[in-house]
Amino acid sequence: MKVTAFNGSPRKNGNTYHAIKMVVEELKKEKIKVEIIHVGNKKIRGCIACYRCAKNKDEKCSINDEVNQWIQKIKESDGVILGSPVYFSGIAGTFKCFLDRAFLVASVNGGMFRHKVGVAVVADRRSGGVSTFDQLLHYLHYAEMIVPSSNYWNVVFGMNPGEVLKDEEGMQIMRILGKNMAWTLKLIENGNSIISKPDKEAKIFTNFIR
Repeated sequence: MKVTAFNGSPRKNGNTYHAIKMVVEELKKEKIKVEIIHVGNKKIRGCIACYRCAKNKDEKCSINDEVNQWIQKIKESDGVILGSPVYFSGIAGTFKCFLDRAFLVASVNGGMFRHKVGVAVVADRRSGGVSTFDQLLHYLHYAEMIVPSSNYWNVVFGMNPGEVLKDEEGMQIMRILGKNMAWTLKLIENGNSIISKPDKEAKIFTNFIR
């Protein structure tokens, strides 16, 4: 089994990385392979709403950059970890650009991320962590991913790089999250040959303008 983790912080080894790493350590104990990709320091532009991904159905965004490689990384993985710092009570900008594009491509190309195991983690200085965590969950839920939980919201606190390692409750949250994610991955792996997945339904789109 393989999990791909995405670090949405501009700081490669900042607190978001440490939050991800705490989850990763538990996965590795269960012999699950993990790759951490640093997204937050890249020049990634946002979705331009051209919808060529829906027209072409080639599993690619029309903007040809690293995002297309990362989409395939998720496709080839059994699970994904999304990690972001808090920027004005929300997801870091570059990371959101990546998520908007990747999850749109996945959605209009047959639900590429459907039934993969996904978790979100957040590193927070003071406040805004829960709203950022909620925003990350929107992507996982829209993609019909399986989302394990911990014993609290997946937020760790710290300002300077490494300070989250002093947050004892936060560290426990990440540790339990990693254990539950590993357990969920193994349940799915062992259950796929016994229980059939529910059929995928075509998406119904509505709006409020008549």
